[in-house]
Amino acid sequence: MKFKRPFFAVLMVFLVLLTSSGSKAVDTADIDAVRSKGVLDAKDLRVIDRFVGDAVAELIQTRDFTSIAKVRTVILSRNSSGTDSAEAQYAAQFSESAHKYISEALERASVLRGEDHRFKAILNLLILVDGLEDLGLADLAMRWLNDESPVIRYWAVHCITSSGFVEKLNASTGGNPGLASEIAGQLKGLVDSSSPEILVLMTEFSGGVEIPEAEELLLQIADVRIGRYADWTVEYELLDGAVLKVLDAKIGPSGEGKAAMGRRFGQLYSYVAQRYVRGQDFLSAEKKHQLGSVLVETEILCISKRTRIAQSVIKTAVEQEDYAALMEEHNRLLGDETRAGQLASMLKFDYGKNPDGSSRIAPLALSEPPKEQVSQ
Repeated sequence: MKFKRPFFAVLMVFLVLLTSSGSKAVDTADIDAVRSKGVLDAKDLRVIDRFVGDAVAELIQTRDFTSIAKVRTVILSRNSSGTDSAEAQYAAQFSESAHKYISEALERASVLRGEDHRFKAILNLLILVDGLEDLGLADLAMRWLNDESPVIRYWAVHCITSSGFVEKLNASTGGNPGLASEIAGQLKGLVDSSSPEILVLMTEFSGGVEIPEAEELLLQIADVRIGRYADWTVEYELLDGAVLKVLDAKIGPSGEGKAAMGRRFGQLYSYVAQRYVRGQDFLSAEKKHQLGSVLVETEILCISKRTRIAQSVIKTAVEQEDYAALMEEHNRLLGDETRAGQLASMLKFDYGKNPDGSSRIAPLALSEPPKEQVSQ
């Protein structure tokens, strides 16, 4: 599933410029010699420190996109030793130096004159942090999670949620569950105000780390999306395919002890179906396409796995625009006022409590859309 929006079109244009080649070269002779050594001494560690300092200084001093790209490539290509025996020494010094000089550079960038220069300097430093995928640099990214610029916020989140970074958080040796918990806590504070692009990153992070705080983050994301469906303010419905997929993965094979996950899965998927049906006459073609994609992909990737049957009822209903058949399958899987759904029974969840205290067996019904949306 591809997540594309106008925001990314602008971002990709910017990054294409950043990946052009040609700049004055950073001196790499000394660092390359150190990378070839099997054991490092104090002089070698100073070479690493000087290289990182010089490269980061050049990165922030230049305004030339092509130079920035080349400097960043030089740094990233030399962030590890060329020999296994010296890797631990090399990596420790490189990480320490990177933190020192990037931190200083970010401080200088934050007070640069000219908003454009400030923006580009901070952004390029965060893209460097992102490429290094170093747990020791996480605090540098987290300082920018609340920046006014949506692009800077995006890259700050990306730095601490990328697949390579998460892999290091989870590593059996050298992993850091404490940092993972701290990151999840920071992200929870951003969910309500975050764009769909950032929510995608948070969702993937919540699915990638095995800590209780990640499950709390995922539930919060699901609740926000459910709320936006309920009041007809949801944007970029394609995101919910990712949310549903991670919810399904977190529920596990039996659903035992995961009723909260199951409830969100059922309600969110129900709202996707209900919005698709209720909005058939006024939602844009793009929105209907996104909703249909979520419905079909979730049936293929999640529901068929649960039922152990290659189901295609929803796919056929979407392709044929058979709204009655879609809602009939919706009721069979998720439940209605007369019966519990197949998934709810399999995964042992309900939809909360009725006013009389009994368990609700049907997902909440989507309200009528606001008149202004229908008229538009």
